[in-house]
Amino acid sequence: MALALASAALVTGAGGAHGAIADGGTVEPGGGTGGKHGYSMRTDARFAPPGAFVPSAAVTYDTRLVPAGSWIEVGQRSAERGATTVKLRVTGLKAGHEYGAHVHRKPCGADPAAAGGHYQHRPSTDPADVNPDNEVWLDFTADSRGAGAASARHKWNFRFGEAGSVVLHSAPGSSGARLACFSVPFGWAA
Repeated sequence: MALALASAALVTGAGGAHGAIADGGTVEPGGGTGGKHGYSMRTDARFAPPGAFVPSAAVTYDTRLVPAGSWIEVGQRSAERGATTVKLRVTGLKAGHEYGAHVHRKPCGADPAAAGGHYQHRPSTDPADVNPDNEVWLDFTADSRGAGAASARHKWNFRFGEAGSVVLHSAPGSSGARLACFSVPFGWAA
C-alpha cells in the first residue's frame, strides 16, 4: 500500500532523456524549465488524505468522491511560442459523477485553498474572464468504472512559475467545491 501511494513523474523534452529538456536544460524537482524547443511532461500519483503516513503529490479532501488510492495522471506539451495541450486521466473516482477540473496557480496543501485561484492566460478579476478560453478546463464525467479523461488545447503557453496544480471540483464549469488537488510540475516554452 505504501508504494501505491507514492507519486512518480516523467519529465522529458523533445528527444531528451528523463530529467532533461531538448536544449540541454534540466528539470528542477517539483517544476520544469522552458526551452527553445518546447516542453513536455507527464506525471501521475495516487490520492491520499492530507497528513497521510505516506504523503502524495495528490491530496483528496473528499474521500467519498475522490477515494484514497484513486489515481490521476496529467500531461503537458507546449511548443516553442505556440500551443499548449494539457491532458488529464483519472481512475477510481465515484462512477457517474460530473467533475470540474482546472489548472490552478499554486501547489496543493492540506487546506484546499492552498492551490490559489485558476491559472489565467490574461489575469483578470472580471468574472467574464473565468472561461475555458482564458483558463485550462478539464471537466469530465466518471464512467461506470470511475474512470475519466479530458484534454484542453490553447494557443498560448504557461508563464514561468504561475501554474502549479490541477484541482478536481464537485461540479463542472467555473464553480464547485474543491474535492482534490494534484501538484504538477507545469513548465513553459521560451
